[in-house]
Amino acid sequence: MFFFGRKKPPLVGIDISSTAVKLLELSQATGRSGANFRVEAYGVEPLPSNAVVEKNIAEVDAVGEAIRAAMKRSSSKAKNAAVAVSGSAVITKVISMPASLSEQDLESQIQLEADQYIPYPLEEVNIDFEVMGPSDKNPELVDVLLAASRSENVDDRVAALELAGLTATVVDVEAYAMENACTQLIDQLPEEGEEQTIAIVDVGATTTTLNVLHNNKIIYTREQNFGGRQLTEEIQRRYGLSMEEAGMAKRQGGLPDNYIPEVLGPFKEAMAQQVSRSLQFFFSSSAFSSVEHIVLAGGSSSIPGVDDLIEEKLGTSASVANPFANMSVSNKVKPQVLSADAPALMIACGLALRSFD
Repeated sequence: MFFFGRKKPPLVGIDISSTAVKLLELSQATGRSGANFRVEAYGVEPLPSNAVVEKNIAEVDAVGEAIRAAMKRSSSKAKNAAVAVSGSAVITKVISMPASLSEQDLESQIQLEADQYIPYPLEEVNIDFEVMGPSDKNPELVDVLLAASRSENVDDRVAALELAGLTATVVDVEAYAMENACTQLIDQLPEEGEEQTIAIVDVGATTTTLNVLHNNKIIYTREQNFGGRQLTEEIQRRYGLSMEEAGMAKRQGGLPDNYIPEVLGPFKEAMAQQVSRSLQFFFSSSAFSSVEHIVLAGGSSSIPGVDDLIEEKLGTSASVANPFANMSVSNKVKPQVLSADAPALMIACGLALRSFD
């Protein structure tokens, strides 16, 4: 199996997170003016609790059923899909190889040398590589990105897709899917990201992932245990609701007047603190001491005013990700609903864009 596979459209991007399956299908718009891409289909389907634990699929059948339901909800007719494994499940290494090697020779050479870089028996891992371009150190070499993951991480995702009638044509890495989606945010970034250091903070249900881009390329990734589920649990505890009721109330409103000052306010403060802490880890382990801009992604970034609070607390400009701002939308898709879900669809978007590599 491959992380950087080649494929033909239509291909649907499927992001399997800890609480939901998010599905997105894009097409390339024709004509010289307007958007380059069009949102053809999208769907979000909740997962049973514990179907995915710490980014690992624990219940393949439940995930397969959720993918099938998301496909039905979205009316997508695609048969091929791109999925991703989390960065923490993947070992990546940039190695230099002779530029004169053909792709076949390169593959053979990498297979021979892979055990130097991978701390697992090679029969237990899936390996792929992508040539990144000439090496800065030596023009006779090329830099090659090597990616490896335990086979079970890949096999479980492939099996879940097969249960939903889909073929996994691409198995990517979440950080690279996020980098890919950021191509759709270029005009929302200072200097279009050129020579800039941009922090992408993806606040999911249970995990917050910091990806740092420099010159529009990923240079750093780190995951922390913090997410929107903490807000849901606090609503559940404070107001005596079930988990499902608390989640619905969080999204749809209708909570008592003290909710915003006593529950939501402290969560937003905690979120700003997590962003600050994540950035401090980055600064302490790199040559960088600042970022030019912060992009907020994931479901929790849709909380009104959280970007303003983070901007105020950290003294760095912040915005909420919307990869669809310049895309047209099929009449099967409700633009307002898509807009509300946009920050949580970054990885699905990056995967769907693999149709056009």
